[in-house]
Amino acid sequence: MRARYPDSEGFVERDGVKVAYEVHGSGATTILLAPTWAVVDSRVWKAQVAYLARHFRVITVDPRGNGRSDRPTRPEAYRDVEYAEDLVAVLDAVGVDRAVVVGLCSGAWFAVIAASRHPQRFLGLVAIPPAAPFLTAPLPHRVQFGFDDVLDSDEGWARYNRHYWRRDFRGFLEFFFAELLPEPHSTKQLEDCIEYGSQTDAETLLYEMETDCYVADRAGTEALLRTIGCPVLAVQGEQDRCQPLERSARFAELTGGELVVVPGGGHLLPVRAPVAVNRWIREFAERVAQPPARPAVRRWTRPLDRPRRLLYLSSPIGLGHARRDLAIADALRELRPGLRIEWLAQHPVTAMLRHRGEYVHPASDFLANESAHIEAEAGEHDLHAFQAIRRMDEILVANFMVFADLVDGEPYDAWVGDEAWELDYFLHENPELKRAAYVWLTDFVGWLPMPGGGPAEAALTADYNAEMVEQVARFPRLRDRSLFVGNPDDLVANPLGPGLPSIRDWTRQHFDFTGYITGSAPVDREQARAELGYLPDERVCVVAVGGSGVGSHLLRRVAAAYPLARAALPDLRMIVVAGPRIDPASLGVPAGVEVRGFVPDLHRHLAACDVAIVHGGLTTTMELTAAGTPFVYVPLRNHFEENFHVRHRLANYRAGRCLEYDELTPERIAQVLAEESARRGAYRPVETDGARRAAEMVAELL
Repeated sequence: MRARYPDSEGFVERDGVKVAYEVHGSGATTILLAPTWAVVDSRVWKAQVAYLARHFRVITVDPRGNGRSDRPTRPEAYRDVEYAEDLVAVLDAVGVDRAVVVGLCSGAWFAVIAASRHPQRFLGLVAIPPAAPFLTAPLPHRVQFGFDDVLDSDEGWARYNRHYWRRDFRGFLEFFFAELLPEPHSTKQLEDCIEYGSQTDAETLLYEMETDCYVADRAGTEALLRTIGCPVLAVQGEQDRCQPLERSARFAELTGGELVVVPGGGHLLPVRAPVAVNRWIREFAERVAQPPARPAVRRWTRPLDRPRRLLYLSSPIGLGHARRDLAIADALRELRPGLRIEWLAQHPVTAMLRHRGEYVHPASDFLANESAHIEAEAGEHDLHAFQAIRRMDEILVANFMVFADLVDGEPYDAWVGDEAWELDYFLHENPELKRAAYVWLTDFVGWLPMPGGGPAEAALTADYNAEMVEQVARFPRLRDRSLFVGNPDDLVANPLGPGLPSIRDWTRQHFDFTGYITGSAPVDREQARAELGYLPDERVCVVAVGGSGVGSHLLRRVAAAYPLARAALPDLRMIVVAGPRIDPASLGVPAGVEVRGFVPDLHRHLAACDVAIVHGGLTTTMELTAAGTPFVYVPLRNHFEENFHVRHRLANYRAGRCLEYDELTPERIAQVLAEESARRGAYRPVETDGARRAAEMVAELL
């Protein structure tokens, strides 16, 4: 799922070649994200589009040879001047007179040609980094092997070779993009780039390699660069294995531009350092466009005269985070009277917050929906949670940029992120953006591989855990508090990865423990039954799957067993809770089954019922544990947290009965309902002061 989909899209056609473009946003200034050569399409800009489109009109272009654009079969169609004229043709098609053009590698060179031939069309040029031919000597490893030679080696840059491309194009892509992404922990970015490159083929790239350049030599390149009259910004990583730093420096010198150097950065900075690149592009575009009018009145409040403000980010993946976060917020207000708590949140969390009368910051409207992404990733009671989070990278960077814009303009005393993965990751990637006390809150630590993923998934999860360990070791004071919602014995003992500590040991060293946070006060079961209309002589079964739409298959399967279960249990009453993201009418339940949508006080129903069937989410299962309600939980297949972390915790509390989804035949469902509803749970007690303990730790920072 993308963080933002285009407002419009289309094609331009030049000399029989159709070139695809997309338009996002409607700002007064236009940013044209130029295509690079045909080895990637416009999705290489995915980390920029959603953010920039909130401030500008953004146009992306698929290069001829990749994406939705045509793949002509003649070399002359891939000349650099053709790419350059495509840019101008797209501006014409969209009706844009002038734009700030941003180019990556070859795309920056295409932008230079376009700006030289059509200077009136460009307000400014950002080159990340520029591939200006002949300008300086190439990096030595780039010319170690002849591109057209028949080589006796397939190692290293010998793969940048005509014959190797034809022999093993996939192998070339894997090597090439690994060279362009020298930054550690770049596995997802590498996968993405290989996917982009796989949309084209060796012959298409070879056509491009056979074309003549717009200039003939270094003198021609220098002369062309001197014609650029618009402002220029060049950006270059010091570890770039594709373009030499001297080239960007000379490029900036000849164009009269600025140069930003990124120590440790590789070639694909928009991919690997998206927050910094996004901010540089925005600042540059705003500077070269018409300056904004100066406000007649500006206000600044002395810090001691400001009210205490806390910004709370609550994960939208399920409603459990919102329940515990509201409990913490209530306790915080008792400890710090007058504290103003503002929420940056998404549906379905916002539904619960507004029901409670909480203030949801208007910037929340700009967030890309993570729950929708998770639902799109799910199959039939199947969610590969680790991979789903990895594939949510575009959404996470877009949402972090919403946060960054918000705190740029509004002062807060503290930020709390309850499994706000984007906040924690990108703050560690950009620690200079921290400007308030920061609290990280989670109920699990450590990505774990599912057995079916084999060695490849084990390596990926270990790499993600290693990056977390390195970030916390390098910036130990970035998190002012790291709070684990639970107790030390709730932690699994699995290692974080080869050569890394165990999850239990590392978390004990780096986190404080709040105990479990139920999110609600203890419920008097008999009183709740009476108030909810549950009769003494009926056996009430609640079937619930939390706040996401992932559990619809479980709801349907259990509901379908109702006739058989009712035949065995005549006093059975079944209530299916669809939650805020599942249309109750879509479930098609049998007659007699009650279906409800969003139930704000679901915890009271869980405490009052005789038995529950739920999936393996932590919050719902722990609410049932706290209430002592017998329950069956069915972990989502391939969901590492539900299958390892939650299951371990429930075993500690001696709570619940775990079944696999494939076991849930009507006969099996009827059987377990009869068995489980006949007894009350003898579970380990769940603490009731977790929210207060968490609030006390946060309040110390205010």
